[in-house]
Amino acid sequence: MRNSAARGYPGVQSVARAVRILELLAEGADELGVTELGRRLGVHKATASRLVSTLANHGLVERNPTTDKYHLGFGVVRLAAVVTAGLDLVRQARPVLERLAEETGETVNLAILDGARVVNIDQIAGPHLVVNVNWVGKRTPLHCTSSGKVFLAHLSDRERARLLRGQLERLTPSTIVDKDLLRAHLLEAEVQGYAYTVEELEVGLNAVAAPVRDSTGAVVAAVSVSGPVYRLTGASIPEVGRRARDRGTEISRRMGFRTEAASARVVSS
Repeated sequence: MRNSAARGYPGVQSVARAVRILELLAEGADELGVTELGRRLGVHKATASRLVSTLANHGLVERNPTTDKYHLGFGVVRLAAVVTAGLDLVRQARPVLERLAEETGETVNLAILDGARVVNIDQIAGPHLVVNVNWVGKRTPLHCTSSGKVFLAHLSDRERARLLRGQLERLTPSTIVDKDLLRAHLLEAEVQGYAYTVEELEVGLNAVAAPVRDSTGAVVAAVSVSGPVYRLTGASIPEVGRRARDRGTEISRRMGFRTEAASARVVSS
């Protein structure tokens, strides 16, 4: 059934067959050669060979040099680990995010770094809000979002320079496009434990964010609070920032981070 479905969509036929190879290798304990894979796929041996070679080039399958047959590679393990870690992060953070939304009455998001962008992976609305914008899955710039500033503040100088190379995009009249000014904001964020934006991504929208660390102390996510300027005012940003910082620390502890151990490492170094 899967093969006939794949033939109905020639544009994705190779993808469907490659996925089926991974499924076949995952279903049984035995390794499979290209002849057997071709038979099970209903394709010529040469076609199966090309598909499995592509998968091998990406580390998704590996060839046993003794038997000349294939088994799943560590690339699959790496991809699975990323998904598992993301799911675990959301699961550990969710109750804390809900509490932060209750405390602030505003929308709370959990974001991760995705290349040169930030992507939100979970969102909780404040208890009295009707959310018009769902940020989950949306990729936003680093320099004009509170979560993006959190990541930038904790990157190495070299990596930060790489991500900020070129001209910074101005999205609103308040977007910071001067890199020296942005660096000052990032230094402030690192010192106070939270970053903020004032109408830098959207006119009328303010936000604060704080880091979430894993067991090694690396910043793996950011928890943010966003709201309209008439509620999340400039005067209220420090208090909301402290709440976000405290909740970020709480999530970090749930992810295995220990502030005591981190302090000990700093003292010993």
